[in-house]
Amino acid sequence: MNKKLLITGSVLGILGIILGAFAAHGLEKLIDSDAIKSFETGVRYQLYHAFLLLILGSSSFLSLKSKNIILYLVIFGLVFFSGSIYGLATNSLSSFNFKTIAVITPVGGLLLISTWIVMLIDIIRNKVD
Repeated sequence: MNKKLLITGSVLGILGIILGAFAAHGLEKLIDSDAIKSFETGVRYQLYHAFLLLILGSSSFLSLKSKNIILYLVIFGLVFFSGSIYGLATNSLSSFNFKTIAVITPVGGLLLISTWIVMLIDIIRNKVD
C-alpha cells in the first residue's frame, strides 16, 4: 500500500509540475487571465494532494484500510475537481463543452474534504502518541 501511495503521489506531482508549466508558458496567449488562475487552482490542489500521498506513504500512523480509502478518494477527487477545472479553464480551446460537466467540480471537492476527514478520524482513533 505504501508503494502505491508513493508512486501515485510522485505521478501526481510530476503531472502537476508539467501542467503548471503548461499554464504559465503554453496557455498564457490562448486563454484569459481568469482562466489561467482557475487552471492554477487545479494544479495547486493536485500538488497539495500529491504531497499528502507522499507523506502518508512514508508514514505508519494510519491504518492500511484508511490509506487505501484515502488513495481512492484523492484519485477520484482530483479527477473530478482538478480535472474539471482544467477542462473548464480551457473550454474555449476544445470542441467539448466542459460547462456541461461543471457539476462534478464540487463533488470532487467533497471527495477531497472526505480524504482529510478519513485521515483525521484514523489519527484520533490511533492509540499511539
